Amino acid sequence: RGISSDECPKRPLTAYFRFLKENRLSFRQKNPEMNNTELVKKMAGAWNELPASQKQVYEDARKTDWQKYSVQLAAYKAQLTPAQVAALKEERRKRLAKRMSFRAKRELTALGRPKRPRTGFNIFVSENFQESEGISPTAKMKQLFDAWQKLSSSQKQPYLQLAEDDKIRYENEMKSWEAKMVELGRQDLLRSRKPRPKTAGTAKQAEAAKASSLENKAKLKLKKSEE
Repeated sequence: RGISSDECPKRPLTAYFRFLKENRLSFRQKNPEMNNTELVKKMAGAWNELPASQKQVYEDARKTDWQKYSVQLAAYKAQLTPAQVAALKEERRKRLAKRMSFRAKRELTALGRPKRPRTGFNIFVSENFQESEGISPTAKMKQLFDAWQKLSSSQKQPYLQLAEDDKIRYENEMKSWEAKMVELGRQDLLRSRKPRPKTAGTAKQAEAAKASSLENKAKLKLKKSEE
């Protein structure tokens, strides 16, 4: 039988998160003008000022729940087959990798890493996306993809030139950003591979291959959405 980690007993809340859960509504009612970030900061301050005796109430509740959780978890694990255990480990590994990837992207955004250069097709889409009203985003993308395919080489050229200009912008901004990262001691964020010099023919082939790859990905997304 297939099994998911969703069926696994849930780990009990810590004393702090139990405090947040039980008191969030009260804090929200008293501070309706605050956004979520401000509200959490206020609640964190209240928790820090809470007397030890009151914090202990939440800690005792956590210990009680943890004892129940331990029994439930042991019973859950006992009914798993080796294959299911392996499947759950793989599911946890993928979830952790996804979480780490999200954190890495968020850190790069906070550090101001330049946005990657856009392709000619990306620029074409951004300029024409709002023109088609009354249809779904998926339908718009299909319409724009078909329109891009029908453009002649001369019609695509302005977009491809803008894409080339954006590459130059990206490289210049990346050089400045990477120099800043070196100053901050974050060499781990630098690009590890330097692009090799390309001949005119090789550059054109690479660009054509990249464009083909992007178009194939767009086709695949459209096919999946239609299914």
